[in-house]
Amino acid sequence: MERLRLLCVWMAATVMLGIAAPIGWSQQARNNSRPLELSRAVRPWEFLPITGTRAGLLGNESGHMEAWVYPLKIFREFHLKFHTEGRVLPAEALARTVTVRPESATILYAGDTFTVRETFFVPVGEQGAIVILDVETEQPVEIEAVFHRDFQLEWPAALGATYLDWAAAQHAFYFGEEQRKFSALVGSPTATEAHPEFQTNYSESQESSFRLGPTAKGKERKLIVIAGSMEGRAAAEKTYQHLTGAYADLLRESAEYYRDYLGKTVIVELPDGQLQQAYDWARVSVLQGMVSNPYLGTGLVAGYRTSGESQRPGFAWFFGRDSFWTSFGLNAAGDFSSARTALVFIAKYQREDGKIPHEISQGANFVDWFKGYPYPYASADATPLYIIAVNDYVIESGDTAFVKEKWDSLWKAYEFLRSTYDEHGFAKNAGVGHGWVEGGPLLPVKTELYQTGLGIEALRALSNLARVIGKEDVSSELSQNFDKQKPLMNEAFWIAEKKRFAFALDKDNHAVDEPSVLATVPMWFGLLDEAKADAMISQLAAMDHQTDWGMRIISEHSPKFSGGGYHFGSVWPLFTGWAAAGEYRYHRSFPAYANLRANALLALDGSLGHVTEVLSGANYQSLSTSSPHQIWSAAMVVSPLLRGMFGLRSDATKGTLTFAPHPPADWTSFSITSVPVGSAKLDLHYSKDPGEIKLEVSVTGDASRTIDFQPAVSLRAKVLGVEFNGKSVPFHVDSNGIDQHVITKIAVGGATNTLRIRIQNDFGLSYSSTLPAIGATSQGLRILSETWTPARDRLTINASGLAGSQYKLSVWGAEQIAAVEGARLSKAEDGKTELIVGLPKNGPEGTSSVAISIHFAKANQR
Repeated sequence: MERLRLLCVWMAATVMLGIAAPIGWSQQARNNSRPLELSRAVRPWEFLPITGTRAGLLGNESGHMEAWVYPLKIFREFHLKFHTEGRVLPAEALARTVTVRPESATILYAGDTFTVRETFFVPVGEQGAIVILDVETEQPVEIEAVFHRDFQLEWPAALGATYLDWAAAQHAFYFGEEQRKFSALVGSPTATEAHPEFQTNYSESQESSFRLGPTAKGKERKLIVIAGSMEGRAAAEKTYQHLTGAYADLLRESAEYYRDYLGKTVIVELPDGQLQQAYDWARVSVLQGMVSNPYLGTGLVAGYRTSGESQRPGFAWFFGRDSFWTSFGLNAAGDFSSARTALVFIAKYQREDGKIPHEISQGANFVDWFKGYPYPYASADATPLYIIAVNDYVIESGDTAFVKEKWDSLWKAYEFLRSTYDEHGFAKNAGVGHGWVEGGPLLPVKTELYQTGLGIEALRALSNLARVIGKEDVSSELSQNFDKQKPLMNEAFWIAEKKRFAFALDKDNHAVDEPSVLATVPMWFGLLDEAKADAMISQLAAMDHQTDWGMRIISEHSPKFSGGGYHFGSVWPLFTGWAAAGEYRYHRSFPAYANLRANALLALDGSLGHVTEVLSGANYQSLSTSSPHQIWSAAMVVSPLLRGMFGLRSDATKGTLTFAPHPPADWTSFSITSVPVGSAKLDLHYSKDPGEIKLEVSVTGDASRTIDFQPAVSLRAKVLGVEFNGKSVPFHVDSNGIDQHVITKIAVGGATNTLRIRIQNDFGLSYSSTLPAIGATSQGLRILSETWTPARDRLTINASGLAGSQYKLSVWGAEQIAAVEGARLSKAEDGKTELIVGLPKNGPEGTSSVAISIHFAKANQR
């Protein structure tokens, strides 16, 4: 039913935009014409961004906007007024619904006798924007467009004196400055009654406005066009005319641009509809971070928000570590071109001593940015992340020529990193730059576990890159250093009596005992000892660390905690993504799925289609200082899904794909298509029933590929055999304390390949988390640990949640259960079995815990 509803929405939208609707759902999935449209009642406070690579409209759902043609801000406080029946009605009072699509956003305004649909649109590659106004009215109505001129360069650059004139030939306001280099036009083909800002000795107004001409009874379309230029008035006029005359074609082209992008990157078909929708939006949201600055080049900015009366639109300038964390998601989704572009851009501004930049303002070329400001090289973590990100790109894409091209840059980065080592060989923060934490009560420290982990992973990454280009001696030495440093880190940061990792080491090499989600970063790379990581995850999975909307940086029980603390209590989707990926890597699927869903649900709430930068750690709401469209936050839907839950890792240099999925127990099928492995693309379809796991694979390309298939099953499951294309193949089973993985390697090629794993007595539980109401506190269930008896005849689960609450878990393999303690079994309306968990009413601070024991009947053996 959900797919049918979405398809109907898409068909209606495509008719409106003049785009051919897809013939069927299967064809739609193949071409990825899946509808991407979100709609809801207007929340006036929510951020509404419409962005291209060269321009952006940034505002809110009430219709107030500011316009940018990078790196130039044109106006702020743009809004509409409706003149009808002798009254002037502010549009924001009539805003009813908002609908967002990748290329545009529409606000519906409804008066007593008229409606206006205001569609904001920024063409992908143009230096301007269009506002389309579709009017339907019973009585004459006229629209007035109002704005404040704010003609300035992005911080910290600035223009001198600027001015505003009415250009009658273009029916537009002309924005200019003394050098006649920076120009803009804002107007409409039907614009009349221009009222410019003014200032006299006795009065003034910052508002400028123009009317669009009256609409009598019936329907009519009006346009507002915004164009900017860094090359003088003639260039701005040319763009203005182009946008005015070609807006319909540009709208179609932009819609096709995003559909084509979704079709050529990794596509998923999931039983979790919300996760499905969020993944598609996340790919779009990340792509919208690609910005072309005419002076600096093309790279990834960090995020967007309104700048108000300032010239800082959120984090809409270029960041090193943001680009690198985002590049992992781009590589996972198969967008190697964007990942390469982002890496090249940041590397271009590497410091002479090898340090990698932290941030580059879009106005950097107008000031002495790199030597006159403290921000460009403020972080220590960007340098190791650069090495790691290049290695990730090369492995996934197979672009080994890139290693040769960037080897000198990589080695300089390593030499700088090595110069920051302490006596243990750990990369320092003290005297070098901040790691993750930039300020607040968690500092000062000598080195964070986060920074040490990145420094050690950089050794492994550079070792592989050296091997790729034949530098075997260098590769061997770096590999030996990695093998030495990894156990040292696991020892130095481990607090044995508390079974957790320290946040950092202080200047005296003492462990700073502040358990933190930052420990999941070395987990992302598989650097922590399994038993220690498992114990740490159990602590991080508790309600004092994990909220319903994501991971706090530290426990709310810490004396240093504040829910609004940017680096000492808030929830970052970035942290949540780290945790999900790390938890999946260490087989902790319950907290991992909860964290993955938290980020996914954020993409469907807040700024629609986007994931915010940071939220309160106390209750569900974004911090007032947050950038609501944050690029690496969106990437933290993509990476935890593809690399976390699905365990997908492609090595194009070897022609292999690892597929080690941890799907929820109640997922009986899912598909992942267009997975790149070198020059080939693979389509994967996973399905299961109580007796079998089946993987169907088709390959598009000129060569066979090797799949290392490693699906997770429960510790209770017995594997009876594996067949590939009807023939038995070898396999082995790798067990850990939580689950076991059936491991087999197969060579696939052509249209049809089928692998069957015959199993018996598989068992599993699944729980789908939800977001609370805005402003509310956490209410969901937390699975803290899972313990099996050696005989696999009893499973004990420790869980916590809101005191007095009841939770439902889906059960796979319920027929095996003999008895349950601490919960009860129930039949759902669809006939499936559920485990009902009721928590005691009394608990500290409104929480409660329960131990659930599930006893199994003696297994039947075949």
